[in-house]
Amino acid sequence: MKDKTSIIINEMISYYAKDPRRVNHFLKVFSFAKSIGELERLNEETQDILEVAAIMHDIGIKISEEKYNSCAGNYQEIEGPPIAREMLLKFKFDEKFIDRVCYLIGHHHTYSKIDGIDYQILIEADFLVNIYEDEIKSSQIESVKEKHFKTKVGIEFLTNLYL
Repeated sequence: MKDKTSIIINEMISYYAKDPRRVNHFLKVFSFAKSIGELERLNEETQDILEVAAIMHDIGIKISEEKYNSCAGNYQEIEGPPIAREMLLKFKFDEKFIDRVCYLIGHHHTYSKIDGIDYQILIEADFLVNIYEDEIKSSQIESVKEKHFKTKVGIEFLTNLYL
């Protein structure tokens, strides 16, 4: 799978050409998700899904900004999965794999329906990056921890970085 994640990273860098902020964001989310997943000892299939979803999680931003003049999470969740599906089909990913990655992309701002460890870790990795990028205050970080962090490693990363 390592070569596949590199192929998807390359494709996403092309997709976000001239937008280094978005590229850096997904690379950071990917790095946290990969590390949390490995340290939480996910099975290989779940880890692979998590990594690709982390790389592609914000793929809907570009079209949301064009279509709605907004990068709001609800628009990303609507617009991201079809674009991701098309890209993944081009690289011959398995249909079940594509379905799960698209599901995660289509729900990564929905915190009430977390249905798997891949989903949980994606949420945590995105929060770890967004807390820094959005300069979230420490009082809010404690609330985010209580509401949204469940994995031992995610909590450890959050605490070591911000609390």
